[in-house]
This record gives sequence, C-alpha cells and structure tokens, in this order.
Amino acid sequence: MSGIECFIPSMSGEDLQVTVESLNRSDSFTGVTILSGVSLRETETLRSIAEALSQKYVLLYTKSLPLEMGMLALDRIIGVAEDTGADMLYADHYELITGPDGETVRRKHPLIDCQRGALRDDFDFGSVLVFRRTAFRKAVREMKTDRNWGALYDLRLRMKKIVHINEYLYTEIETDSRKSGEKQFDYVDPKNRQVQSEMEEICTEHLKRIGAWLAPDFKEVAFGQSFPVTATVVIPVFNRIRTVKDAVESALSQKCDFPFNVIVVDNHSSDGTTELLAQMAEADSRLVHLIPERNDLCIGGCWNLAVHHELCGEFAVQLDSDDVYSGPDTLAKIVAAFREQKCAMVVGTYQMTDFQMNPIPPGVIDHKEWTEGNGRNNALRINGLGAPRAFWTPLLRKLNLPNTSYGEDYALGLRISREYRIGRIYDVLYCCRRWEGNSDAALEIEKVNANNLYKDRVRTWELEARIALNRK
Repeated sequence: MSGIECFIPSMSGEDLQVTVESLNRSDSFTGVTILSGVSLRETETLRSIAEALSQKYVLLYTKSLPLEMGMLALDRIIGVAEDTGADMLYADHYELITGPDGETVRRKHPLIDCQRGALRDDFDFGSVLVFRRTAFRKAVREMKTDRNWGALYDLRLRMKKIVHINEYLYTEIETDSRKSGEKQFDYVDPKNRQVQSEMEEICTEHLKRIGAWLAPDFKEVAFGQSFPVTATVVIPVFNRIRTVKDAVESALSQKCDFPFNVIVVDNHSSDGTTELLAQMAEADSRLVHLIPERNDLCIGGCWNLAVHHELCGEFAVQLDSDDVYSGPDTLAKIVAAFREQKCAMVVGTYQMTDFQMNPIPPGVIDHKEWTEGNGRNNALRINGLGAPRAFWTPLLRKLNLPNTSYGEDYALGLRISREYRIGRIYDVLYCCRRWEGNSDAALEIEKVNANNLYKDRVRTWELEARIALNRK
C-alpha cells in the first residue's frame, strides 16, 4: 500500500503522543513532521512541505489539539484515493465537546460534498486533509503570489478532483460551542478585512482559470416606467407577533419625497400576527396586508406574490419581519442609489444588534473588499449579499425568486450580477436583530449542511452559466 506522511501543528508532548499513536493504527503511516512556529495558511509553509514530501500521499492536520484517527482510517483514505484517482480527500468525523454539565460528549459531524460551486473560503472540510503528492506539488508550484491567510484556500481551489468520504474516520476536539446563529457571520467580520481581501483575490484568480470570470460590462436599466408608487418595502412574515410591529413601523416611518407603500405577505400566521397586521393596515392605507391563497409558499414565493401585485412599486426593498431600518432615510438613500449608480439591485450595510437594538459582534457588515471592477463576480465567494437588498421590479418580475426559505435572495442576486450592476451603499441602513426566535438561531448540523449545500448548488449552476456565456 502507498505510504502517507503527516504534517501537524506544534502541540504538547502528551497530546502529540496521543495523536501519533492514533496515526500508527494504520499500516500506511510512515511518519509525522511537526510544524512549529508556522501556519498552514501561509504559502511559504506549503512550499516547504511540498519540497519535503517523499510519500505518495500527505496528510495536513489543521488543529493544534489532539487527533484520534480511527483504526486503519488512513488505509481506508488511501484505498479510496487509489480507487478514485482523487487529488484531495476529506471525511466525516466525530467531535468531542464539553457539555453544559462539564462532561465530554461525543457527537457526529457529517460534512457535505465539495462541488464546483463550493467557492466559500469557509467550506467545512474538517481538520484532516489528505492530498496526492503530485497534485499537491503541482498546485503549490503554480502559486505565484505569497499568501498570509489564504494558502489552504488557494490550494484546494487548484485540486482537480476532491472526494468526500462520508464515513466517520477520526475524532477531533471542538472548542467552539456557539450556536449556528452566533457562528453565521464570522466570515464577514470586519476585523478580518485583510483576510477577506486576500480570499477575494484568490477566488478571482480561480474564476479566471476556469473561464467563469466576467468583465465589468453591465447591461443598462430603463427607469421611469409606470408604477403606482416609486418604492415598496416587502416584508414576508410567519408568526412574528413579537417583532413584526417594529418592522412595519420602521418601514412606514420612512421620510421620502416620493410615494411608497409596504406590502406584508402574511404566510398564514397563527400567533396573532394576522390580527395585528389587519389593525395596522386599517389605520394606514400605505400598508398592504396580503394573505396568500396558496399554502405552499416559502419566503421566495411570498416575495414573488408581493412583487407581482398590482400595488408594487418600481423598486422592491427587503425588510425581514424581525429587523428594522436604522433610520427614516433608508428608503430615500436606496432609491437615490438606484438612479445614481444605474444598477438593477442595491445592497446596503447593516449593523448586528441584540433584540433590544444594542450593537453586538461582529458589528457593521459592509463587504468593503468588493470592487467595481469585480462587480459581476464578488457575490460568488461569500454566502450572503448583505442587507437591505433592493431590486428593480421590472427585472425581478422577469427573473423571480426560487420558492425556498433559505438562499432565495442570494440565488436572485447571483443571477442579477451575471448581467447587471449591483449598487452599494456603505452607510448603515439596517439593523439585523439576533435573538432566539431567528429561524437560523440554533440549527442542527444537518440543517446547516442542507443550507450550505443548496447555496453551493446555486453557485455551481451560476458558474456553469457563466462559463457557457464566456464561450459564446
């Protein structure tokens, strides 16, 4: 059997002993090299590894905590590599976490398949990465730019064939016990601006290599068509009695020199939301309260219902039912941005807050790593488009949103950016309230995986469309 050599971070003597003993449970293990004082995120570290390789396969362990490989797990990984010709492999695993009572709990951590559209730099491969030596060396040789944070991201984007082994082959220690809603915004933390800019450069290079990058040549939009109002705030809602009043009042309090309205699509709420909205609509004619005739609408379907309604304005502006605008000038700034930037979609900047509207980490989310010259490609690397999002209604009525309750606006944003400019506003326009009632506050790993898999598929479809477009 082909051998595998392992490179692991510096760790304490006892932890190192546990790790090496677990690696030794496989016949193919040939030795371990300790990476002391260096980072796998740096290109220079990967170069030094590539020069030192002597075996057919190499394992990189990305954590500094003890690793416990399953019995004969390395043999299994290499067997799959030999059968498939994979350049890179990763596997499902177990996690050891500390429970609320202080006891250690062992739980499964399944992963998802890495497809062509899995361009997120935070894609979860686990902490054990195995590469074919020839593919590893070739990829590292092709890295002409030294990276301080994105070397592993650059490396995996250069792998031709990545195989996910959906078997639980090792156990790692997990120290991050935060819920899904608390982890969700790590990738856009402004304190990591340099990291994000570097990741953006790496992704852009990759898009150019595979023929999916699009030059900043945007289609024109023809504003000024006949609509009942200039702008409409769209609020889909289901059972948000605690927050929907704040959201609606935030929308109705906008100060504009143009007519606007608010369309709330109440998706058959049963907690008093319907009655509350009916009272508010009776008190203010600008509020349009819609209850769908259908029972199969997700958030995207609710949006389509609002946008195709005869009272919808020329610009449709997003507001979630548990969030609020940061001030009465949000709508005016968005409409001005459409006209000044001649764009088909506008993305604003938002502040993370708790339920009482107090700022919380990671603070202000603005995606300042985006550039005008890369405007048709910026959205492909990240997992969301910021807030508030606003759309030019004639185009929205043509493209529509997928009838899902996750990623629907992201899918639409990708489709728009293929041809049209997305305008940007860097003032804080929106307060994103995080509380236990958020739909993504505490998701199980299986649901997080399903959400990420969907967005990766959307990106895959978009990449295929862009590659085909470039071939015309």
